[in-house]
Amino acid sequence: MYEQGSGFTPQESLAGYAVEATDGRIGHVDRQQDQAGMQHLVVDTGVWVFGRSVLIPAGVVTAIDTEARTVKVSVTQDEVKAAPRFTTDSETAEHAYLSAVGDYYLSLGHSARP
Repeated sequence: MYEQGSGFTPQESLAGYAVEATDGRIGHVDRQQDQAGMQHLVVDTGVWVFGRSVLIPAGVVTAIDTEARTVKVSVTQDEVKAAPRFTTDSETAEHAYLSAVGDYYLSLGHSARP
């Protein structure tokens, strides 16, 4: 779930928002999942991580600025790069994959169950 005070509102689409790690921009939100227990963002990293997308659990989102259209996350660029690889949309519905992503971010000390 999104952190309390992050600025998240359930009716708002974050698609197109820039995503900023603690040490720089990592891409933009391609799409989001707001289903209870599965909240996450799919972030298009462009050329930053060889053109791949990454899944970021809602629990690492610290701030959403609707005027600047940015989402800030509590992880570094290297932590995002090292996360379990996201390859297909079907993974966003796979319990094993979502658990692996959540466990990875939890191991970093973040509240991150997707």
